[in-house]
Amino acid sequence: MPGVNVVGTTYDLAQDREWKNLAVTHSSIVGEETSRWSYLSQSPYDLIQKLKLIRMSSRLVGGCIQRCMGHDAINALAICTKEIDLTKGTHYFERFMDYLRFYQKNDIDGCCAQTDAKGDRLKRPSQQMNPDAYVHILEEQRDGIIVSGMKMNITQAAYADELIVIPTRALKENDRNYAVAFAIPADWEGIRLITYPVWTKECASSDCPPLFKYGVAESVVVFDHVFIPKERVFMCGEWEFGHRLALLFADSHRHSYCGCKPAVSDILCGAASLAAQANNIESVSHVQQKLSEFAGVAELAYAAGIAAALYGEVTSAEVFFPNLKYANIGRRLTGRLIYKEYNLLTEIAGGIAATLPSYEDFQAEETKHDLQKLIVRNGDFSPEMSRKIWSFIQYLSTSPMSAWNEVAGVHGGGSPIMETLALNQEYDYESRKKLARYLAGIDSDYDNSAELWDEPTFGESLKENKRENLRSLMGCTGSHVKKVI
Repeated sequence: MPGVNVVGTTYDLAQDREWKNLAVTHSSIVGEETSRWSYLSQSPYDLIQKLKLIRMSSRLVGGCIQRCMGHDAINALAICTKEIDLTKGTHYFERFMDYLRFYQKNDIDGCCAQTDAKGDRLKRPSQQMNPDAYVHILEEQRDGIIVSGMKMNITQAAYADELIVIPTRALKENDRNYAVAFAIPADWEGIRLITYPVWTKECASSDCPPLFKYGVAESVVVFDHVFIPKERVFMCGEWEFGHRLALLFADSHRHSYCGCKPAVSDILCGAASLAAQANNIESVSHVQQKLSEFAGVAELAYAAGIAAALYGEVTSAEVFFPNLKYANIGRRLTGRLIYKEYNLLTEIAGGIAATLPSYEDFQAEETKHDLQKLIVRNGDFSPEMSRKIWSFIQYLSTSPMSAWNEVAGVHGGGSPIMETLALNQEYDYESRKKLARYLAGIDSDYDNSAELWDEPTFGESLKENKRENLRSLMGCTGSHVKKVI
């Protein structure tokens, strides 16, 4: 299965000496090296290394690396279980950390099952005609819980070791039974998967290009009266935290997109540049301008991810979490431009991406000589190299995998409206209004102190005594200072 090849690549890279510092790190939880995919981020450096690993490994498999979902889920659960315990006096965090030791020790591949079927979007979970539209608790027992319901759009569930199930939305008290989070093996009794694999093209030849070897699989996950052992339950009825856990995962995942989607831009940029060379138009000014569009998308999104890491914060669970404003901005940028990037590739490549004759036609005696003359547009390329280039462009542009990349580019990590809500919550519009009032001469001054003292953490470099010294030098009272460490 192409998706298995993607996950296999992540395990291979962990054994590669050149990738070791990036793909593997030391875990204080188990006292030994562990995969970065199963690591709780402790600093801006960890978040930047995560972005770099996602971007570089995604390039190698032609798109989604798939392991970021498990990483984002365990980081979200560590934070939320600690917050529930501090508020409710429960013991979820300790239970989760025990699970995480197992997760790291066994190098588990986990996928996050967040998106519920949802049913009628205008009704809350407890109001649905079909209660299985959301995963919910049927029964609480001494040693565990019984759950039923359906999750959908779950990438790599068919070949993941574990399903990490969390809520998908804000909940009210009447939705208490829908406030549930747990982790369970994907082949556990009572779980059914309805799976749709997606890849570029089936290829049995020994010289298949790497792009053809990789893909994804999307699953509907049906929980039919499934028993979840107590030690694997990390939320059970705490409806007040449904929204918090849902957003912790979503915002962490949007930060991951600041590594994933630049990789897609890298791939599309390389393909467009290669197509321009094959068309012998690489030096034409409008082509150069189009290629710069790919660079702008990739590096602005990646820069937003780095800014999110540098301006992140330490949570009560001692997990370092990215800045929400920058994470959502990076995700929003790539989502808005993904279709434009495919359009740029088409403008440079031309219609051949959709009309290229088949490989068999290039091999058949009665057609291959004509096609060999047809396919060469740049005399520096042989007919066979030209065919390989245009075949690559065709499947990158018109295959089921390309359609998946386009839709995932817009909707992966949550619908675009959620990015808007996050930005409206995090962005200081009132301060901008005050700035406009000052520049318009309505107000006599403008208080810039909050942002003046909002500094990146760099992990260790900002110390409180440094802040106090600077405050003294500047005569600042500290009333507008935002503490970020």
